[in-house]
Amino acid sequence: MQAKVFRLSMAHPGDLSALEQLVVAGTIHAADIVAIIGKTEGNGGVNDFTRGYFTQTLMALLAGHLGRPATQLIREIPCVLSGGTEGVMSPHYVLFCRSGGDVAPAGKPALAIGTAFSAPVAPEDIGRRAHVESVAAAVAEAIKDARIDNLDDVHFVQVKCPCVTVARAQVAASVGKTVLTSDSNKSMAFARAAGTFGVALALGELQPSGFDDSSLLSDFSILSSRASISSGVEVESNEVIVLGNSPHWSGPLRVAHRPMDDALDIGAIVNVLADLGIPASPQVSARDKTRIAAVLVKCEPDRRGHVRGNRHTMLDDTDINAQRHIRGAVAGLVAGVIGDSRIFVSGGAEHQGPDGGGLIAVIASQDEGQA
Repeated sequence: MQAKVFRLSMAHPGDLSALEQLVVAGTIHAADIVAIIGKTEGNGGVNDFTRGYFTQTLMALLAGHLGRPATQLIREIPCVLSGGTEGVMSPHYVLFCRSGGDVAPAGKPALAIGTAFSAPVAPEDIGRRAHVESVAAAVAEAIKDARIDNLDDVHFVQVKCPCVTVARAQVAASVGKTVLTSDSNKSMAFARAAGTFGVALALGELQPSGFDDSSLLSDFSILSSRASISSGVEVESNEVIVLGNSPHWSGPLRVAHRPMDDALDIGAIVNVLADLGIPASPQVSARDKTRIAAVLVKCEPDRRGHVRGNRHTMLDDTDINAQRHIRGAVAGLVAGVIGDSRIFVSGGAEHQGPDGGGLIAVIASQDEGQA
């Protein structure tokens, strides 16, 4: 099998013209598209409908080319979107395509892509152990789908989890069930925590006996260095995308990751690029920039209120949400090194990487001048 990655810009959340042109030209075969990760220009909150707008438009486009119902495709192709393009971030989406058969190619491991969907998560389970186990099972399925034999070769696991809405809380109450929280914003945070614990379970970073429900959003010694979790009202199941390297795949693309210790950890950015043979001194050269296919980042405001000993005010600002602060700040740091504003920077990194930090993953070609 071979993976291909396309990073495409958009003029608005429903603009799929760049993809349409590539499909019509035969550069991309619609049947090869297996996953999407993107940034839309919404607020990133519960009522961010730019995510659903993009997904609906995408599935309608693919349905037209594939001759299959959009309602079916939406249950087969994970479309994970993060709202909020603060600062220099540019709205864009990354298409993951795969083609080829089961013959194992010779040579070095190459980028591998796996996907999976869980069953719908009941509202009363969101943010609880049942949710964690549901994510873990789906991640294991996606790893198998990617044909990654060694868990150490998994570098980035993107999960989109459902959250509790007022309507979903009422459904649970109507059958005598109680949701963890009826506050949708808090529910999104608990869902992200459950998603992270699920990834950690699947990757062996956490044992089943190593946590209980009270550990979520409480015991921050529990973390996954490879989890990137989003939550939203637009999904009912856990959608999983696994990225790693495998000898069963061919092609020039590889993925690498590094934890980010805090919002100023420029060293992690430089080091993950170095892992892929790309120097940054101090910025990636124009030639090497063309080798980079995608940049994926998670970040979180330090809940202790300090960055390297100095006070920050992100958590106390009632005008601008803390997640919008941190996305803009970290996006500027990463884009300054990469030299490109089409980067996926998502907030809400509870348990994802070091507390107050996060992680960065980069997909790049090992061939110079080719992404």
